[in-house]
Amino acid sequence: MLTFHIITIFPEMFDSYTKESILGRAITEKKIKVKFYPLREFVRGKYRKVWPDGNISAQVDERPYGGGPGMVLRAEPMLAAVKKAKGKKKNVKIIMTTVGGIAFTNIKAKKLALDKKFKDIIIMCGRYEGIDARVQKILKAEEISIGDYVLTGGELPAMVMIDAIARQIPGVLGKSESIEENRVSSHEMYTRPESLVWNKKKYTVPAVLLSGNNKNIEEWKKKQNK
Repeated sequence: MLTFHIITIFPEMFDSYTKESILGRAITEKKIKVKFYPLREFVRGKYRKVWPDGNISAQVDERPYGGGPGMVLRAEPMLAAVKKAKGKKKNVKIIMTTVGGIAFTNIKAKKLALDKKFKDIIIMCGRYEGIDARVQKILKAEEISIGDYVLTGGELPAMVMIDAIARQIPGVLGKSESIEENRVSSHEMYTRPESLVWNKKKYTVPAVLLSGNNKNIEEWKKKQNK
């Protein structure tokens, strides 16, 4: 069973996504496992303070050396969280979400899902201006980006990776034929009714899809994907 270890400031952001639909079923059926490590729980020293009323404040970020706007996630709590997630496991894949990382693709997702070298993937969710660069150097973490745009945090990229990787695991989607890239499919799909009237205009299903000629249908699908 492949286990995802997510290090984040906001573990509650994952609740609905990992508990519903296909991912929720995969977790229930023990096809995958998702564990969370709230970063604030790994703050120690002067950055952790217990107030007279019993409340605890834990600072996970600091101003960057060299100046500039924003804050940077501190190295110590992140390293401590990864150490906890890794435990005594030797073969663990460590990923850092970052804008400057390599592009995450379906090929990459499949490779991570089927790689027999490890059964644990640790994903560090960046925030603010990023994570102290020494974390990547110490852990030799692979930096990954899900696209050429900037998000407010690494939680969404982590969800994308969990989803894309999990669906490649045998049994998660039920049948291998359910994986779109394993069959001739098209982004242009139709269902009933055959004829749809909307705002006084008629929209019909392409005749080839109603022909029953499988060869022609497959050729049509291939053309739609070009």
